[in-house]
Amino acid sequence: MSGFKRHRRSGACVATFTVFEADLLRSLAAQLIELLRNESATATQGQDPFERLMDFSGPTTEPEDPVLARLFPTAYPEDEEAAGDFRRFTESTLRDGKAAGAAAIIDALEEAGLPAEPQDGIFIDVELDQAEAMTWMRSFTDMRLAIGTRLGVEEGDEDHWLALPDDDPQAQVHDIYDWLGYLQETLVRAAR
Repeated sequence: MSGFKRHRRSGACVATFTVFEADLLRSLAAQLIELLRNESATATQGQDPFERLMDFSGPTTEPEDPVLARLFPTAYPEDEEAAGDFRRFTESTLRDGKAAGAAAIIDALEEAGLPAEPQDGIFIDVELDQAEAMTWMRSFTDMRLAIGTRLGVEEGDEDHWLALPDDDPQAQVHDIYDWLGYLQETLVRAAR
């Protein structure tokens, strides 16, 4: 597990993943896309003729799934109407952007040679320009928010996670959460 480094000549952010690491990233990105698409981002049509004309049909209420609520927090907690308007005009586009970012990770890994059926001994070399690096960073944030929300990760609870036995499923998922943080940190450094 080497993380990302800056290529000396090209300035690109490069990393080498084992086939299993790359497959895990592909799986996490695919799960994020599924989560973003699973719960409808469309609310009932408003009665305003201009809205119908412009098709501003985004949601007006906070998502039911706690992960989606974390990914799309309420912009105006003290003003329900303003929060609903903000969500209606922005959430669908934000969902599309997050899904596109996760899809870009899958595409990059597969273009780098990640096979459909991973086999031991294969390494995947990824090279990202600045724009691609930013996309990956945002997707790493989304994946970490999703995992952290599902696990109930809180600031200062490191001792809890360290105390879990290695074979505990939550500990294993928390290790993935930490690994994504490591990848994100090395990518931030490499992109500077």
